[in-house]
Amino acid sequence: MNGKVKIGVIGVGHLGQTHARLLKQVEAAQLVGVYDTETTRSASIAGELGVKSFSSVDELADSVDAVSIVAPTSFHHELAVGLMNRGKHCFIEKPVAATVEDAESICALADRTKVKVQVGHIERFNPAVLALSHLKLEPMFVECHRLAQFKPRGIDVAVVLDLMVHDIDLILNFVKSPVTSIDASGVGVISDTVDIANARVKFASGAVANLTSSRISQHPMRKMRMFQRDGYISIDFAEGIAEVYRATKPNAAAASGLTLGTIGVGDAARVVTYEQPEPPQVNSLKMELELFLKSILEDTPTAVSPQEALKVMAVADTIVRQIDESKRLLSL
Repeated sequence: MNGKVKIGVIGVGHLGQTHARLLKQVEAAQLVGVYDTETTRSASIAGELGVKSFSSVDELADSVDAVSIVAPTSFHHELAVGLMNRGKHCFIEKPVAATVEDAESICALADRTKVKVQVGHIERFNPAVLALSHLKLEPMFVECHRLAQFKPRGIDVAVVLDLMVHDIDLILNFVKSPVTSIDASGVGVISDTVDIANARVKFASGAVANLTSSRISQHPMRKMRMFQRDGYISIDFAEGIAEVYRATKPNAAAASGLTLGTIGVGDAARVVTYEQPEPPQVNSLKMELELFLKSILEDTPTAVSPQEALKVMAVADTIVRQIDESKRLLSL
Protein backbone atom coordinates (compact mmCIF):
# COMPACT_ATOMS: atom_id res chain seq x y z
CA MET A 1 0.00 0.00 0.00
CA ASN A 2 1.26 3.45 -0.92
CA GLY A 3 0.29 6.95 0.10
CA LYS A 4 -2.09 7.49 2.99
CA VAL A 5 -4.24 5.04 4.94
CA LYS A 6 -7.94 5.81 4.95
CA ILE A 7 -8.95 5.43 8.60
CA GLY A 8 -11.99 5.99 10.80
CA VAL A 9 -12.57 6.12 14.55
CA ILE A 10 -15.27 4.10 16.31
CA GLY A 11 -16.19 5.62 19.66
CA VAL A 12 -15.54 9.32 20.15
CA GLY A 13 -15.78 9.71 23.88
CA HIS A 14 -12.91 11.47 25.65
CA LEU A 15 -10.17 9.15 24.35
CA GLY A 16 -11.74 8.55 20.94
CA GLN A 17 -11.88 12.29 20.29
CA THR A 18 -8.16 12.45 21.02
CA HIS A 19 -7.57 9.63 18.52
CA ALA A 20 -9.51 11.52 15.88
CA ARG A 21 -7.76 14.85 16.47
CA LEU A 22 -4.31 13.24 16.39
CA LEU A 23 -5.08 11.30 13.24
CA LYS A 24 -5.78 14.62 11.51
CA GLN A 25 -2.16 15.51 12.33
CA VAL A 26 -0.55 12.23 11.24
CA GLU A 27 0.96 12.48 7.76
CA ALA A 28 0.24 8.86 6.86
CA ALA A 29 -3.45 9.09 7.84
CA GLN A 30 -6.46 10.24 5.90
CA LEU A 31 -9.15 10.55 8.56
CA VAL A 32 -12.35 9.76 6.68
CA GLY A 33 -14.81 9.98 9.55
CA VAL A 34 -16.08 8.84 12.92
CA TYR A 35 -18.91 6.79 14.37
CA ASP A 36 -20.49 6.79 17.82
CA THR A 37 -23.82 5.55 19.12
CA GLU A 38 -24.21 9.05 20.59
CA THR A 39 -25.02 10.69 17.26
CA THR A 40 -24.85 14.25 18.59
CA ARG A 41 -21.34 13.69 19.89
CA SER A 42 -20.29 12.01 16.65
CA ALA A 43 -21.65 14.90 14.59
CA SER A 44 -19.93 17.45 16.82
CA ILE A 45 -16.42 15.99 16.56
CA ALA A 46 -16.91 15.28 12.84
CA GLY A 47 -17.91 18.88 12.27
CA GLU A 48 -14.91 20.14 14.22
CA LEU A 49 -12.51 18.06 12.13
CA GLY A 50 -14.25 18.46 8.77
CA VAL A 51 -14.94 14.74 8.30
CA LYS A 52 -18.06 12.58 8.00
CA SER A 53 -20.16 11.35 10.90
CA PHE A 54 -21.20 7.86 9.82
CA SER A 55 -24.58 6.40 10.75
CA SER A 56 -23.30 2.85 11.31
CA VAL A 57 -20.14 0.79 11.67
CA ASP A 58 -20.85 -0.89 8.33
CA GLU A 59 -21.13 2.47 6.57
CA LEU A 60 -17.81 3.57 8.04
CA ALA A 61 -16.16 0.26 7.10
CA ASP A 62 -17.23 0.73 3.46
CA SER A 63 -15.12 3.89 3.30
CA VAL A 64 -11.87 3.00 5.09
CA ASP A 65 -8.84 0.72 5.05
CA ALA A 66 -8.34 0.79 8.83
CA VAL A 67 -10.21 1.60 12.02
CA SER A 68 -9.28 2.82 15.47
CA ILE A 69 -11.59 1.06 17.96
CA VAL A 70 -12.07 3.23 21.03
CA ALA A 71 -15.43 1.85 22.15
CA PRO A 72 -16.01 0.37 25.64
CA THR A 73 -14.02 -2.83 26.22
CA SER A 74 -17.12 -5.04 26.18
CA PHE A 75 -17.61 -4.17 22.48
CA HIS A 76 -14.01 -4.68 21.32
CA HIS A 77 -14.40 -8.29 20.24
CA GLU A 78 -17.62 -7.84 18.29
CA LEU A 79 -16.33 -4.77 16.49
CA ALA A 80 -12.87 -6.17 15.75
CA VAL A 81 -14.19 -9.48 14.41
CA GLY A 82 -16.69 -7.78 12.11
CA LEU A 83 -14.09 -5.37 10.75
CA MET A 84 -11.29 -7.91 10.40
CA ASN A 85 -13.59 -10.24 8.45
CA ARG A 86 -14.04 -7.35 6.03
CA GLY A 87 -10.26 -7.01 5.67
CA LYS A 88 -9.94 -3.84 7.75
CA HIS A 89 -6.80 -3.20 9.79
CA CYS A 90 -7.59 -2.53 13.46
CA PHE A 91 -6.02 -0.44 16.17
CA ILE A 92 -7.75 -1.64 19.36
CA GLU A 93 -7.48 0.34 22.55
CA LYS A 94 -6.38 -1.64 25.58
CA PRO A 95 -7.40 -4.09 26.82
CA VAL A 96 -7.71 -6.00 23.57
CA ALA A 97 -10.96 -7.63 24.77
CA ALA A 98 -13.03 -8.28 27.87
CA THR A 99 -12.12 -11.99 28.15
CA VAL A 100 -9.22 -14.29 27.32
CA GLU A 101 -11.47 -16.26 24.98
CA ASP A 102 -12.31 -13.12 23.01
CA ALA A 103 -8.63 -12.14 22.89
CA GLU A 104 -7.76 -15.60 21.56
CA SER A 105 -10.44 -15.22 18.90
CA ILE A 106 -8.97 -11.89 17.77
CA CYS A 107 -5.47 -13.41 17.59
CA ALA A 108 -6.68 -16.36 15.51
CA LEU A 109 -8.60 -14.11 13.13
CA ALA A 110 -5.63 -11.77 12.73
CA ASP A 111 -3.47 -14.73 11.72
CA ARG A 112 -6.12 -16.00 9.31
CA THR A 113 -7.03 -12.72 7.64
CA LYS A 114 -3.49 -11.26 7.67
CA VAL A 115 -4.82 -7.81 8.58
CA LYS A 116 -2.74 -5.62 10.88
CA VAL A 117 -3.88 -5.49 14.50
CA GLN A 118 -2.21 -3.27 17.08
CA VAL A 119 -3.29 -2.95 20.71
CA GLY A 120 -3.08 0.38 22.52
CA HIS A 121 -0.75 -0.37 25.41
CA ILE A 122 0.30 3.26 25.47
CA GLU A 123 2.76 3.16 28.40
CA ARG A 124 5.29 1.37 26.19
CA PHE A 125 5.59 4.71 24.41
CA ASN A 126 5.72 6.86 27.51
CA PRO A 127 8.76 9.18 27.24
CA ALA A 128 10.08 7.82 30.56
CA VAL A 129 10.04 4.25 29.21
CA LEU A 130 11.54 5.27 25.87
CA ALA A 131 14.34 7.03 27.77
CA LEU A 132 15.43 3.62 29.13
CA SER A 133 15.89 2.04 25.71
CA HIS A 134 19.69 2.17 26.05
CA LEU A 135 19.63 0.05 29.21
CA LYS A 136 19.58 -3.71 29.63
CA LEU A 137 16.57 -4.25 31.87
CA GLU A 138 16.56 -7.48 33.89
CA PRO A 139 14.40 -6.60 36.93
CA MET A 140 14.15 -9.11 39.78
CA PHE A 141 11.70 -7.12 41.91
CA VAL A 142 9.10 -4.67 40.60
CA GLU A 143 6.74 -2.47 42.59
CA CYS A 144 3.89 -0.67 40.78
CA HIS A 145 1.28 1.84 41.95
CA ARG A 146 -1.34 3.03 39.48
CA LEU A 147 -3.94 5.09 41.29
CA ALA A 148 -6.60 7.26 39.66
CA GLN A 149 -9.50 9.42 40.71
CA PHE A 150 -12.92 7.98 39.98
CA LYS A 151 -14.30 8.53 36.48
CA PRO A 152 -17.48 6.88 35.17
CA ARG A 153 -15.84 5.69 31.94
CA GLY A 154 -14.13 2.31 32.08
CA ILE A 155 -16.22 0.85 34.91
CA ASP A 156 -17.72 -1.80 32.63
CA VAL A 157 -14.64 -3.86 33.55
CA ALA A 158 -12.65 -4.40 36.76
CA VAL A 159 -9.80 -2.01 37.58
CA VAL A 160 -7.46 -4.87 36.65
CA LEU A 161 -8.52 -4.54 32.99
CA ASP A 162 -8.98 -0.79 33.18
CA LEU A 163 -5.68 0.26 34.79
CA MET A 164 -3.51 -2.64 35.95
CA VAL A 165 -3.13 -3.98 32.41
CA HIS A 166 -0.71 -1.12 31.69
CA ASP A 167 1.72 -2.39 34.31
CA ILE A 168 1.17 -6.05 33.49
CA ASP A 169 2.12 -5.34 29.88
CA LEU A 170 5.28 -3.47 30.83
CA ILE A 171 6.38 -6.07 33.37
CA LEU A 172 5.91 -8.95 30.92
CA ASN A 173 7.89 -6.94 28.37
CA PHE A 174 10.70 -6.20 30.84
CA VAL A 175 10.99 -9.54 32.67
CA LYS A 176 10.56 -11.86 29.64
CA SER A 177 10.05 -14.99 31.73
CA PRO A 178 7.05 -17.32 32.17
CA VAL A 179 4.67 -16.55 35.03
CA THR A 180 4.69 -19.31 37.64
CA SER A 181 2.21 -18.07 40.25
CA ILE A 182 -0.19 -15.23 41.01
CA ASP A 183 -1.76 -14.16 44.31
CA ALA A 184 -4.41 -11.45 44.14
CA SER A 185 -7.02 -9.62 46.19
CA GLY A 186 -9.41 -6.78 45.53
CA VAL A 187 -12.71 -5.13 46.36
CA GLY A 188 -15.48 -3.16 44.72
CA VAL A 189 -16.29 0.12 46.44
CA ILE A 190 -18.18 2.37 44.03
CA SER A 191 -18.92 0.20 40.99
CA ASP A 192 -20.27 -3.33 40.64
CA THR A 193 -16.80 -4.52 39.62
CA VAL A 194 -13.43 -4.47 41.40
CA ASP A 195 -12.23 -0.89 42.05
CA ILE A 196 -9.06 -1.64 44.06
CA ALA A 197 -6.76 -4.59 43.37
CA ASN A 198 -3.38 -5.92 44.39
CA ALA A 199 -1.48 -8.77 42.77
CA ARG A 200 1.82 -10.50 43.42
CA VAL A 201 3.20 -12.17 40.31
CA LYS A 202 6.13 -14.60 40.37
CA PHE A 203 8.22 -15.62 37.35
CA ALA A 204 10.33 -18.64 36.46
CA SER A 205 13.45 -16.44 36.54
CA GLY A 206 12.84 -15.73 40.22
CA ALA A 207 11.56 -12.22 39.53
CA VAL A 208 8.63 -10.93 41.57
CA ALA A 209 6.23 -8.09 40.76
CA ASN A 210 3.84 -6.44 43.19
CA LEU A 211 1.08 -4.42 41.51
CA THR A 212 -1.52 -2.15 43.10
CA SER A 213 -4.25 -0.38 41.14
CA SER A 214 -7.14 1.80 42.29
CA ARG A 215 -9.63 4.03 40.50
CA ILE A 216 -11.02 5.70 43.63
CA SER A 217 -7.91 7.43 44.94
CA GLN A 218 -7.81 11.07 45.98
CA HIS A 219 -4.29 11.57 44.63
CA PRO A 220 -3.41 10.08 41.22
CA MET A 221 -0.16 8.10 40.93
CA ARG A 222 1.47 6.19 38.08
CA LYS A 223 4.84 4.91 39.27
CA MET A 224 7.01 1.82 38.88
CA ARG A 225 10.19 0.88 40.71
CA MET A 226 12.48 -1.87 39.47
CA PHE A 227 15.41 -3.48 41.25
CA GLN A 228 17.96 -5.54 39.38
CA ARG A 229 21.53 -6.67 39.88
CA ASP A 230 23.56 -3.54 40.75
CA GLY A 231 20.74 -1.21 39.78
CA TYR A 232 17.53 0.57 40.76
CA ILE A 233 15.21 2.23 38.24
CA SER A 234 12.31 4.53 39.04
CA ILE A 235 9.67 5.50 36.47
CA ASP A 236 7.11 8.26 36.94
CA PHE A 237 4.70 7.81 34.03
CA ALA A 238 2.69 10.94 34.84
CA GLU A 239 5.78 13.17 34.80
CA GLY A 240 7.54 11.28 31.99
CA ILE A 241 10.68 10.93 34.09
CA ALA A 242 12.98 7.94 34.63
CA GLU A 243 15.78 7.81 37.22
CA VAL A 244 18.55 5.23 37.23
CA TYR A 245 20.84 4.39 40.16
CA ARG A 246 23.74 1.99 39.63
CA ALA A 247 26.17 0.38 42.05
CA THR A 248 29.22 -0.93 40.18
CA LYS A 249 32.69 -2.15 41.13
CA PRO A 250 35.30 0.63 41.21
CA ASN A 251 37.36 -0.96 38.43
CA ALA A 252 34.36 -1.57 36.15
CA ALA A 253 33.70 0.52 33.06
CA ALA A 254 32.48 3.95 34.10
CA ALA A 255 28.70 4.25 34.10
CA SER A 256 27.11 7.35 32.65
CA GLY A 257 25.62 9.90 35.00
CA LEU A 258 26.59 11.66 38.17
CA THR A 259 28.85 9.87 40.67
CA LEU A 260 27.29 10.06 44.13
CA GLY A 261 30.08 8.34 46.04
CA THR A 262 31.32 4.93 47.13
CA ILE A 263 29.68 2.48 49.53
CA GLY A 264 31.27 -0.54 51.18
CA VAL A 265 34.96 -1.42 51.48
CA GLY A 266 37.34 -3.89 49.91
CA ASP A 267 35.79 -6.37 47.49
CA ALA A 268 32.34 -5.14 48.54
CA ALA A 269 33.05 -1.54 47.50
CA ARG A 270 30.66 -0.09 44.92
CA VAL A 271 30.57 3.23 43.11
CA VAL A 272 27.05 4.70 43.12
CA THR A 273 25.98 6.74 40.09
CA TYR A 274 22.77 8.56 39.25
CA GLU A 275 21.33 9.23 35.81
CA GLN A 276 18.13 10.87 34.63
CA PRO A 277 18.13 9.93 30.94
CA GLU A 278 16.69 12.53 28.62
CA PRO A 279 13.19 11.51 27.52
CA PRO A 280 12.25 12.01 23.88
CA GLN A 281 9.72 14.75 23.21
CA VAL A 282 6.89 12.62 21.84
CA ASN A 283 3.13 12.35 22.11
CA SER A 284 2.71 8.71 23.13
CA LEU A 285 -0.69 8.19 21.52
CA LYS A 286 0.33 9.91 18.30
CA MET A 287 3.44 7.72 18.19
CA GLU A 288 1.30 4.58 18.61
CA LEU A 289 -0.96 5.61 15.75
CA GLU A 290 1.99 6.51 13.51
CA LEU A 291 3.56 3.09 14.11
CA PHE A 292 0.25 1.37 13.35
CA LEU A 293 -0.10 3.17 10.04
CA LYS A 294 3.55 2.51 9.22
CA SER A 295 3.00 -1.23 9.74
CA ILE A 296 0.14 -1.09 7.22
CA LEU A 297 2.04 0.92 4.61
CA GLU A 298 5.26 -1.08 4.93
CA ASP A 299 3.67 -4.47 5.72
CA THR A 300 5.68 -4.90 8.91
CA PRO A 301 4.70 -6.30 12.34
CA THR A 302 2.69 -3.99 14.57
CA ALA A 303 4.31 -2.36 17.61
CA VAL A 304 2.10 -4.27 20.09
CA SER A 305 0.67 -7.44 18.60
CA PRO A 306 -2.61 -9.07 19.68
CA GLN A 307 -0.55 -12.07 20.78
CA GLU A 308 1.33 -9.87 23.26
CA ALA A 309 -1.96 -8.40 24.43
CA LEU A 310 -3.33 -11.93 24.89
CA LYS A 311 -0.50 -12.71 27.33
CA VAL A 312 -1.47 -9.60 29.30
CA MET A 313 -5.10 -10.71 29.27
CA ALA A 314 -4.18 -14.18 30.57
CA VAL A 315 -2.45 -12.66 33.62
CA ALA A 316 -5.23 -10.12 34.16
CA ASP A 317 -7.88 -12.83 33.86
CA THR A 318 -6.16 -14.96 36.51
CA ILE A 319 -6.06 -11.96 38.84
CA VAL A 320 -9.76 -11.21 38.31
CA ARG A 321 -10.74 -14.86 38.78
CA GLN A 322 -8.78 -15.08 42.04
CA ILE A 323 -10.49 -11.97 43.36
CA ASP A 324 -13.93 -13.25 42.33
CA GLU A 325 -13.26 -16.62 43.98
CA SER A 326 -12.17 -14.93 47.21
CA LYS A 327 -15.37 -12.87 47.23
CA ARG A 328 -17.44 -16.01 46.61
CA LEU A 329 -15.83 -17.86 49.50
CA LEU A 330 -16.36 -14.91 51.84
CA SER A 331 -20.05 -14.84 50.97
CA LEU A 332 -20.60 -18.51 51.94
